[in-house]
Amino acid sequence: MSFSDDLTRAAAPDWSRGHSHPFVTGIGDGSLAVEKFKFYIRQDYVFLVEYARILALAVAKGRDLPVMEKFAELLHATLGTEMALHRSYCGEFAISPEELAETRPAPTTYAYTRHLLETAWSGSLGEIVASLFPCAWGYWEIARKLQARGSPPGAPLYGRWIEMYASKEYGEVAQWLKDLLDRLGAVASPAERERMAERFLASSRFERAFWEMAWTMESP
Repeated sequence: MSFSDDLTRAAAPDWSRGHSHPFVTGIGDGSLAVEKFKFYIRQDYVFLVEYARILALAVAKGRDLPVMEKFAELLHATLGTEMALHRSYCGEFAISPEELAETRPAPTTYAYTRHLLETAWSGSLGEIVASLFPCAWGYWEIARKLQARGSPPGAPLYGRWIEMYASKEYGEVAQWLKDLLDRLGAVASPAERERMAERFLASSRFERAFWEMAWTMESP
């Protein structure tokens, strides 16, 4: 059993509740109210901005050139491609770039991104990777499960969301992060492994809370 598998097993209750959340199942069967999804993608944009900062700090804390290069590649893709795609996708829901830029973080978004940024500033590379892994792997797992059930009827834009996160390209990034987490965990001291586990478990709770935030359209 790998380190990442051990962590995922420890966080199983939160992962299970997140994967089966009505927001997630609503994407899968097309029943999710559009206003809830619009709220979600605006908050996700706020998250992406902070995610880029975390990737930049991961580059700085990389222990070797291949790891630094990969995080730099992910940073460039986030700023240069993913955010542009996100703005375009939001346009399909009649959300303008100006509205996106003016989006205030909901309390859960703020708390989650503060947790990740604090980890990136003060933690080790292993702690950063552990804190990012629940989002990366969780989205891939969710999307693949939804994809296996077929396209959501009457909701092609939800189908596009599923296809994006179930894609081979996204899966390769998630798998790279998993492999890196396992490598870092294998050489970490017991104390660092404990800190990595704490960061991982906190992010797992925030992932579940993010779905609930979107479902309730939590007031910023």
